[in-house]
Amino acid sequence: MRLLPNDEHLPDMNEPDDNKVPQLVGIGLDCKDGHKRMTRSEDFMLVGGSEETHERMTETMVKTMEQLNNDNKNLREIEADELKEYLERNTPR
Repeated sequence: MRLLPNDEHLPDMNEPDDNKVPQLVGIGLDCKDGHKRMTRSEDFMLVGGSEETHERMTETMVKTMEQLNNDNKNLREIEADELKEYLERNTPR
């Protein structure tokens, strides 16, 4: 997994269905400091949130994607319930 710089474009989602890349999106709603936070990778995009919330979302996603990779799974083949379990296990407490 690699994080994408802000000027690198994500895959064109108008491609045929078999070429689409599933991606998770996280939105933080608790920002009060005026900063616009965004973190993107090939597998997810996170926007908003306070510094603490955004860091937690990022840590959760990075660890989840690493664990999926270690288990030889990806977002195309995992069921929603199983993904939920991965996310819950990797959310910082």
